Amino acid sequence: MMAAEKHTADFGELRENEPMSRHTSWRAGGPADLFFRPASVESLSQFLAELDPATAIFWHGVGSNLLVRDGGIRGVVISASKILRNIERVEPYQVKAGSGVPCTQLARHCLRWGIGPSEFFAGIPGTVGGALAMNAGAHGGETWERVESVRTIDRHGEIHERAPAEYTVGYRSVTGPSDEWFIEGTFGFEPDVTASRENLDAMLERRKTTQPLGLPSCGSVFRNPQGDHAARLIETAGLKGHRIGGAEVSGKHANFIINHDNATATDIEALIEHVRHCVQQEHGVELMHEVRIVGEVAR
Repeated sequence: MMAAEKHTADFGELRENEPMSRHTSWRAGGPADLFFRPASVESLSQFLAELDPATAIFWHGVGSNLLVRDGGIRGVVISASKILRNIERVEPYQVKAGSGVPCTQLARHCLRWGIGPSEFFAGIPGTVGGALAMNAGAHGGETWERVESVRTIDRHGEIHERAPAEYTVGYRSVTGPSDEWFIEGTFGFEPDVTASRENLDAMLERRKTTQPLGLPSCGSVFRNPQGDHAARLIETAGLKGHRIGGAEVSGKHANFIINHDNATATDIEALIEHVRHCVQQEHGVELMHEVRIVGEVAR
């Protein structure tokens, strides 16, 4: 593993035993052995090229769809979202965006350029990188419906150009070349579709009125089962407001679990599993996680 004292303005910031509660929207989670925030793509490539091949790597965006267990993450967490913030219109109906660009910002730029359908990106709470990694979607649109190409970086620091055909994409799932992480996506839009400010504003207002924004959460915890909604199943199972420790099923949107009172990751995961069990018992439906759960259980 690389020595943690390598820490310069040109290279980036490397910390030992960094609490992941500082880097997740749930505000919970144990420490990462190492936490690296590169200063540039070049320093990221250098870091990866020099990293011990045996060291595990976890790629971190903004932590909006992530639960890190209280035992933390072994190896190194790489947080490169702050350097991958480029966004440009490269063709009349084509936009290139770095993985660190918030999806709401992508939606607003497309609105300004008058290209669509793009408003659905405003309903995705994370970044372009996270949306690419899980085929995030909202309001009937999905990320990979718009992808024309991606750029990735591998664990040796080499950058690759990839086509959509190199990935298997499903509902909230993407599988592709191993040990590579998205650093940029190129998105194509339709010549005969104009982005609508009214639609975008309506989507943002809907989020505001139906979701517990401003409270620590990860967005939707479970995928919607085919032909139904996870929130409906959870609500009709009588779980709104149910608490374990400091974690609570939101009274505003049943598919949200909020950190109501200094919840631990253990509290949150226990509540997730309780909800899954109750919905299975009540409705005979097995809910699948949309949130990513990683790390080790605290000993």
